[in-house]
Amino acid sequence: FWVFLQIGLFSIGGGYAAIPLIQSKIVEENAWLTMTQFTDLITIAEMTPGPIAINSATFVGTHIAGVLGAIVSTIGFIVPAWVIVIILAFLYYKYKGLSIIGDIMAMLRPTVIALIASAGAAILLLTLWGDGAGNINFANIKTQSLILFVLGFAVLKKFKPNPVYIIAGAGIISVTVYAAGH
Repeated sequence: FWVFLQIGLFSIGGGYAAIPLIQSKIVEENAWLTMTQFTDLITIAEMTPGPIAINSATFVGTHIAGVLGAIVSTIGFIVPAWVIVIILAFLYYKYKGLSIIGDIMAMLRPTVIALIASAGAAILLLTLWGDGAGNINFANIKTQSLILFVLGFAVLKKFKPNPVYIIAGAGIISVTVYAAGH
């Protein structure tokens, strides 16, 4: 509860911005998951309905302590956001005419982008180099992962489909390649 309360309290910018904080608390500080398990968690949390950070809290809670762990960790994550949103909504509607509010919001955007980019880079490195991501050598890159990444990115940018189609397509390609190799 305490770990996810902290994550919920300091994950400014939404679920994707919370990923580096979740990684820090779950993988590095508490060693509840390995980095590979964490990447699987992000994949599963992204594919399931609902916000990625809440899905992550539920998944980790289940992994650590079953259904009760899932409930406790999810509540721990939700409580700070619930309290903060109520306070901010009150303040925003009371002071929304002040120009400083817009300035503060504009100043927070680059930080949120940095948090999201950091999480994306960590997952990309793990995807392309596996557990050896700390020692990047282009000779050891996972070619199939690189092709799926570039293909998925290109399709998203050019056609802007629903991301579910990209995930389903990558899954179908992966299963086909795996089946062909075995």
